[in-house]
Amino acid sequence: MSIWWSLHLRREAASVPLARRLLIGAMETAGVDPETSYDLAVALSEACANAVEHGGDASTGYRVTALIDGDTCRIEVTDSGPGFSGRSRPGRRPAPPTRERTPASVHDEHGRGLFLIASLTDHVRVRNRPGRQGAVVSFDKILKWRDGAPPAAALLKAS
Repeated sequence: MSIWWSLHLRREAASVPLARRLLIGAMETAGVDPETSYDLAVALSEACANAVEHGGDASTGYRVTALIDGDTCRIEVTDSGPGFSGRSRPGRRPAPPTRERTPASVHDEHGRGLFLIASLTDHVRVRNRPGRQGAVVSFDKILKWRDGAPPAAALLKAS
């Protein structure tokens, strides 16, 4: 058994907590450990915030797709903006967090999203949409289950 959902959201700041709450609700229902849920929720918030800010003109939306399958959660955020520049190295995982990769100042407002997503998840992939304008950020995390999780967790783990 797996849990899968996909949303098409407007490029508005209010869409970010909506996606985050849906993910947290699905994780809670499945019996995922709250700390793991929190890490994924923060990563999703960062990816959605990037799509809202960089995802194209205001008339276009962005898509969030999440899959909980067995012990893994995969999330993908797709927008229709300009995509990643050569500096972002599409198709490659952002460099792991190191001292050299930290933002110049803890007060910087930009440039930490992909760094934070990579820090909170197990695998990140950034790329441009093939044959179309836009960016795709996908990330996976191995799930931990809370003690006394509901039967849905056992079904997900067995699949």
